[in-house]
Amino acid sequence: MVENQTRRKPQILLPFDIREALTLREAAAIAGRTPVTIRTWCSIYDLGRRIGGQWRVSKVALAMFLDSNREALRAYLSGDRENDAVLEYFERCGLLEKK
Repeated sequence: MVENQTRRKPQILLPFDIREALTLREAAAIAGRTPVTIRTWCSIYDLGRRIGGQWRVSKVALAMFLDSNREALRAYLSGDRENDAVLEYFERCGLLEKK
């Protein structure tokens, strides 16, 4: 008997914060790749999603991916915004609220 496994939707750019969102062109400049490559990465690795018909790339997820930090990326995509590794990237990307 095959168990029906449903893949949970990646929690990319959720909650949405415009400061975290990059265009394909901006992400390509950061990564040193083409916008087509970035769009492919978004589809394969869940680094971004379509918002209003346009691709937006998570600055945080892209940094994790470029650092090959799969553990942090997995936590981020699961929605864990309290994980120390995830918080480190939010801080590095200038996205933590000052208390």
